[in-house]
Amino acid sequence: MLAARTGSSGTKPDEISKLRKYSLNSLNKERRKFSLDIRNRTAIQIRQRFQRLAIVRALETNQYLKEYDLSLEDTVAYQTGMVYRNLGKSGLRVSCLGLGTWVTFGGQISDEVAEQLMTIAYEHGINLFDTAEVYAAGKAEVILGNIIKKKGWRRSSLVITTKLYWGGKAETERGLSRKHIIEEIVRAMTYVINQGMAMYWGTSRWSAMEIMEAYSVARQFNLIPPICEQAEYHIFQREKIEVQLPELYHKIGVGAMTWSPLACGIISGKYDIGVPDSSRASLKCYQWLKDKIISEEGRRQQAKLKDLTPIVERLSCTLPQLAIAWCLRNEGVSSVLLGASNTEQLTENLGAIQVLSKLTSQIVNEIDSILGNKPLSKKDYRS
Repeated sequence: MLAARTGSSGTKPDEISKLRKYSLNSLNKERRKFSLDIRNRTAIQIRQRFQRLAIVRALETNQYLKEYDLSLEDTVAYQTGMVYRNLGKSGLRVSCLGLGTWVTFGGQISDEVAEQLMTIAYEHGINLFDTAEVYAAGKAEVILGNIIKKKGWRRSSLVITTKLYWGGKAETERGLSRKHIIEEIVRAMTYVINQGMAMYWGTSRWSAMEIMEAYSVARQFNLIPPICEQAEYHIFQREKIEVQLPELYHKIGVGAMTWSPLACGIISGKYDIGVPDSSRASLKCYQWLKDKIISEEGRRQQAKLKDLTPIVERLSCTLPQLAIAWCLRNEGVSSVLLGASNTEQLTENLGAIQVLSKLTSQIVNEIDSILGNKPLSKKDYRS
């Protein structure tokens, strides 16, 4: 920590008298101006860093294409328009949109529809597919693997993420014990990676303090730290991604892989006039979602969504596309996981990439004004 010191050593008497003439208001103005200058310089430094990274990435891409006698037109990014980002500050490149399997694979949809969704996603440049051992009691992982095997996709072209905790009914089949997944979290995740069972590891629904503790343990014992946190993020859920994780992103490189950009379908518009029989909220195990939708808070959220209509019309997009693009505009978000129950929904959501470039700071501020829920950052608390 650096501390600034002030003193009169070497200061001329007339200069001291001038300093004494400053009123309290003048000093406060100087402090605010100084703080603003610092923030501006920080913003400039951040922009310059991203520009340098973009240049390095372009040089690396050109070198790769030249080495293998390829052109830019041969790349997936060029052909599909998909945007790729580093997962946190690791070297792993993931599509800014991923496909999740929660509720859908092995449950809400048939295996045939699951294959159609994965095919559309893959052909549109998505390389990130997310699942978990608990999804559909393990069926989601099996379906995902069977589809990849059937399609014959190169494993090197895919990033598969899964989550561990709720494995089975027995005491030894759940939790984060070494017995369950060969791990006691940080030390065992390092073992899993060293054994070639995984290439990276991250956390899901951990607090910022827990993530920082894991990072500290990894550094202390020369182990491998997590590279990302999987967290819920949408226009009605902002605190963790916008306040807690940015500091971790800048300090230790932990990025965010976010889920539920449409708030479990609330932002899709399907619940405007109730709960359809075919919707997720109508499923037996999702009474909590139905209760949330019909609650007073749910009605307020529906009203906010209607207030966003003028922006949606101005950008010539749909509300889901706007909501997903809004999530993507956050610099710490590496990838937004989509959940879809039919091909039309997935195709629509993929269009959010085209909306991203239209989200100017003015439009984002307009959205914030309508929502009225922008959390105070740590800088805001200090000022």
